[in-house]
Amino acid sequence: MELPDKETCYRALQSRDTRFDGLIYVGVKSTGIYCRPVCPARTAKYENCTFFASAAAAHEAGYRPCLRCRPETAPELASWRGTSNTVSRALALIADGALDGEGKTVDALAERLGVGERQLRRLFLQHLGASPIAVAQTRRVLFAKHLIHETQMPMTEVALASGFSSLRRFNELFQQLFHRPPSALRRKSSTNRPGTEAGITLRLRYRPPYDWLSMLSFLQARAIPGVEVVENECYRRTVEIDGSIGTVAVTHLPQRQSFRVTIHFPAVQSLPAIVARVRRLFDLSADIETIDTHLSTDPKLAPWIARHPGLRAPGGWDGFELAVRAILGQQISVSAARKLAGQLVSLHGKPVPKSARAHPDLTHTFPTSKRIAIAKSLGLGMPAARLASLKALAQAAAGDPNLFRPFGTIEEAIARLCTIPGIGEWTAQYIALRALREMDAFPASDIGLLRGAATVDGTPATPKTLLTRAESWRPWRAYAAQHLWAANANEVPHTEQAHA
Repeated sequence: MELPDKETCYRALQSRDTRFDGLIYVGVKSTGIYCRPVCPARTAKYENCTFFASAAAAHEAGYRPCLRCRPETAPELASWRGTSNTVSRALALIADGALDGEGKTVDALAERLGVGERQLRRLFLQHLGASPIAVAQTRRVLFAKHLIHETQMPMTEVALASGFSSLRRFNELFQQLFHRPPSALRRKSSTNRPGTEAGITLRLRYRPPYDWLSMLSFLQARAIPGVEVVENECYRRTVEIDGSIGTVAVTHLPQRQSFRVTIHFPAVQSLPAIVARVRRLFDLSADIETIDTHLSTDPKLAPWIARHPGLRAPGGWDGFELAVRAILGQQISVSAARKLAGQLVSLHGKPVPKSARAHPDLTHTFPTSKRIAIAKSLGLGMPAARLASLKALAQAAAGDPNLFRPFGTIEEAIARLCTIPGIGEWTAQYIALRALREMDAFPASDIGLLRGAATVDGTPATPKTLLTRAESWRPWRAYAAQHLWAANANEVPHTEQAHA
């Protein structure tokens, strides 16, 4: 979907149409400020407005973020989603810091994506109106502004957490953008908020609708003992990044179309990566209205979409963790797979110090690939072939830190995963859907999908016929899969392989 014409964009601005929030940004020539279309400020004159497909494009054009509507709090959306998988993968890597720090270049990013640097720049300009570097810089500025507004973090920590190489550069950029130091942007109301010792709390917006009950049910059924807890409509889990240990808690704020995320973590520079993982796990960046509209053109699928508006595709917190769970769940029930995962955690996970436990049941972090790779015995009661698959997976992940990150095309990603012993087409598609966030991944041989397709169409389905059937659902077959699983007779699958 391309940026709408100026007249359409201006009407959306005049009416403060929430449907365009996160999809367009308006730069006002008379003020030098860019806003969201829902900004409460007086609507600028038509001739003073320039519309952009991304905050980065407005930033690169010389506009500074509005202090009233706060572009950093807009739903993280863009009109290109689903139309350029390369841009989608690139942005996921940028969110993980692929362009932060020395030696992290656009060349290296393009190589990881399997495209040339010029092609990557062209795609970014086409879909976002800005270069990859501009997108990374805007991400840093807006994340810093978010932290300034919503936390009491010292400015030195804000700069470090946002990916700035120095406090001096951080101060210079904010002075240049806002004509005032960063501390002047901190709202007076934030002075009454708890300090960093109580955790960093942020709000992350999404585009409604959001089927929270389905997401919560999914996560609760698969919560790994010791690592995850789902209770009182709150998701909690342990976090380990580069040896540091912490916790995260996520609750839903439906009236504000947001999630409240509270993070306890000793290394502030890991905050962007943790926020990116929360977005990935809860699928917060989906343009769900566009996706549901596209899938509803299928007359047989449309009634099922109407039953579950806003049904998301759950992501995975960590690629290795997700892949292990997929192997553990092959041909056994979800509860049995969960029990095995809990045993693996208790035997090989790193204990969380009692002083750092935000919940008494959050006792361990999930074991890293290196720990599993060097373990003499996993100590799990399961077939030898599957144990060998876990070891092979751990060795592959330990040897390639980018194994579970976007790389090349979805076909290339599937082929690469299938070279690991014990990972076949279904498991690779499952990993691609949840860990790599390939929104066109589709495990057609899944028994739950086949049953769901039979329910939807009223006729039996085979993997071959289902693949043919799914062609019209591209490029969002992963979301169609969620509706097929929901259409399955009991809506509660008996095996992990029956529901991603």
